[in-house]
Amino acid sequence: MKDEPLAYRMRPRTIDEVIGQEHLVGKNKIIYRMVKARQLSSMILYGPPGVGKTSIASAIAGSTKYAFRTLNAVTNNKKDMEIVAAEAKMSGKVILLLDEVHRLDKAKQDFLLPYLESGMIVLIGATTSNPYHAINPAIRSRCQIFELFPLSLDEIKTALTRALDDADRGLGKYKVKIEEAAFNHFAQGSNGDVRSALNALELAVISSEPDDDGVIHITLAIAEECLQKKSLAHDKDGDAHYDVLSAFQKSIRGSDANAALHYLGRLIEAGDLPSIARRLLVIAYEDIGLASPQAGARTLAAIEAAERLGFPEARIPLAAAVIELCLSPKSNSAIMAIDAALSDIRAGKSGEVPAHLKDAHYKSAKQLGRGIGYKYPHDFENGWVKQQYLPDTLKYARYYDPKKTGKFERALAQVYEKMEQNHKP
Repeated sequence: MKDEPLAYRMRPRTIDEVIGQEHLVGKNKIIYRMVKARQLSSMILYGPPGVGKTSIASAIAGSTKYAFRTLNAVTNNKKDMEIVAAEAKMSGKVILLLDEVHRLDKAKQDFLLPYLESGMIVLIGATTSNPYHAINPAIRSRCQIFELFPLSLDEIKTALTRALDDADRGLGKYKVKIEEAAFNHFAQGSNGDVRSALNALELAVISSEPDDDGVIHITLAIAEECLQKKSLAHDKDGDAHYDVLSAFQKSIRGSDANAALHYLGRLIEAGDLPSIARRLLVIAYEDIGLASPQAGARTLAAIEAAERLGFPEARIPLAAAVIELCLSPKSNSAIMAIDAALSDIRAGKSGEVPAHLKDAHYKSAKQLGRGIGYKYPHDFENGWVKQQYLPDTLKYARYYDPKKTGKFERALAQVYEKMEQNHKP
């Protein structure tokens, strides 16, 4: 055990030792109640790395005294699962922590299902992917789904303090003097990942020479070296990616330039220029739209500049575009208009194209009544003439509802409302 990383050694032995995730393991919360009643059901724990998925599983096993086995859905084969099943038949119940449960193939899944149904195997699936997107419904329907969140700063500090004080499993046998700034860096720089914080602390302690009194001094510089720069929980195919993109767009839509720049920074740190470019263009037309139509062209120019420059310089035109989009007037009238039109079409409300609008550029078109009575707008004063354009079933439909948030769309609204008035019967 001494060769195992500190984070492994400090895993909670009972449910009462779990740090964080109070919404699940706090007194009288769902997992706490399951454990105390010894009425366990299979579950899926999902959340970012290092927030306690494996810890909760081992704590459940420690509190209930059931046999506990750990497998990986990718690296372990069906034979490994058969061994667990055989043990479950012998003992009556086994808790199986299955890491990367979203990667479980059909053969392994089909083997496990009867044991989950009977309760002989209590599955605790661990995944960083949203189970509603990534996990087969047959498994998902037999499990309760619990989301775990990054630990708070105080919770990380509690874990660090516990590790420093524990002489049996932790670092209590060492005389450690840690600067407050270094301690705070371990807690804050881990971004809620307690595994990262604990393992960095251990590296700092075991790699530092004690002074003449046997005291190991951990400075901020040492802490920074040992923690390094924790990579953001940002998988381009995972939930974190889409959560950040969602927050990015919503911050721009909400005109919060500081928040938008924060999320832009996270996307830049992940090196994800294609997603940034696509999302900025969407925002320019979906959220700013006709309130400031020139924003679209300027956003495209900023994206092209960023693509030519590459990182790190690409951050400059991207930041300029983000700030402009944040502080531009907002209008979603264009997307609302086309979605309303599509809604009617998809509901079967297309209708027949009016005869006077049908193609009349072929022989015998007039004999079919095509194009007869069409009025050519350019032949009329102001280039406009009253006539029906929509099918009869939709002749009074109104899809575009102008906003008044920008000078350009206010001008459009005046023309549109005048046209609408003239079209009324």
